[in-house]
Amino acid sequence: MRITVVALGKIGLPLAVQFASLGHRVIGADVNEDVVRLVNRGAEPFPGEAHLATKLAEVVGDGRLTATTDTAAAVAESDAVVVVVPLFVDADGTPDFGWMDAATRAIAQGLRPGTLVSYETTLPVGTTRTRYLPMLEEGSGLRHGAGADGFQLVFSPERVLTGRVFADLRRYPKLVGGIDEAAGRRGEEFYRAVLEFDERPDLERGNGVWNLGSAEAAELAKLAETTYRDVNIGLANEFARFAAGHGIDIHQVIAASNSQPYSHIHRPGIAVGGHCIPVYPRLYLFNDPEATVVRAARERNAAMPEYAVGVLEGAHGDLAGQRVVVLGASYRGGVKETAFSGVFPVVAALRERGAEVLVHDPMYKDSELVDLGFTPYALGTPVDAAVVQTDHAEYRSLAPDQLPGVRTVVDGRAALPLERWAGVTVRVLGRG
Repeated sequence: MRITVVALGKIGLPLAVQFASLGHRVIGADVNEDVVRLVNRGAEPFPGEAHLATKLAEVVGDGRLTATTDTAAAVAESDAVVVVVPLFVDADGTPDFGWMDAATRAIAQGLRPGTLVSYETTLPVGTTRTRYLPMLEEGSGLRHGAGADGFQLVFSPERVLTGRVFADLRRYPKLVGGIDEAAGRRGEEFYRAVLEFDERPDLERGNGVWNLGSAEAAELAKLAETTYRDVNIGLANEFARFAAGHGIDIHQVIAASNSQPYSHIHRPGIAVGGHCIPVYPRLYLFNDPEATVVRAARERNAAMPEYAVGVLEGAHGDLAGQRVVVLGASYRGGVKETAFSGVFPVVAALRERGAEVLVHDPMYKDSELVDLGFTPYALGTPVDAAVVQTDHAEYRSLAPDQLPGVRTVVDGRAALPLERWAGVTVRVLGRG
């Protein structure tokens, strides 16, 4: 097949490489000229994705993958179009469809009869049918349908994590739902041709492509799985705050609870970050504003950075004038990404209390931390207090002599080797 992947970001580029690796002719379309230039050289535009550098060089080298800034021209040459353009929400949780709308209009300009269009970007329920179907029809002059002058439209959510995209593509079923039954079948056929799946005997339905019957069902499936995680973490954080006030170790309690097969309590923590979990519950609330459980969990998780700084203040005393290092800028360990990272509200809360705030992260250069608005910190430099914000592997062997003078630490990820920290006041969130 000839396939266009629209947006060559941390999900789109690995997808394009995956499709090309199975012998398909792929064009990656992106508005960023630097990204297009790097991809056409066979060079990954961002680090950290396992196996991407090798696979990208291979498929570019033999001509199976090229990149362009001309989305319409790429679509005009394609049998299928996969859309992975970012969708953002504002502070109130309202989706900003600007980039996606622009990409959809460009796709419509090049759309030909018989082409399959698949949206993989997570969307509010109904968006594929009520927003993008009319936009594609109006911009292309075509109608949706399996006829000679029609195109077909499906929604198929991406379900992968950055850093392990190729493994996750094999590990999890590929969900798809069409605007109609014929489109759904076409989507099934497409994804069976571009993906390979690991054996999953634990799944009653088996691994592979799962047709959910409608675009709306596929849209809700993605929102449901990510919103579940946010709600679960919110519950864990509720338990953690209660336990801390009653001298109970919530981590021990959760381990005990989860020894029973019907309990799956997640880990509490200082923040919920990343492109997915803090955002997609807001997309769900966009559809269902009276979802009180979802809203309460989102509010609880969003309040955890302020709570953690309050714990530090309670244990350390007045933070005004104190040198406090925040350990970790990334939203999760081992990933160089700050999307919705807890580092931003933690630093803001410390600054509001008059602290001199420094930030350390083994994955970032000092210049990169400066660009993020932080003052870099080097291990071995005197500080008064510390907050563990990211569970990087490096922090699991951290010792007090690497933070000279430190008196108080709040471990927001239960990451520190506590046996090394005798003589320092350490507060682990969720441990009384």
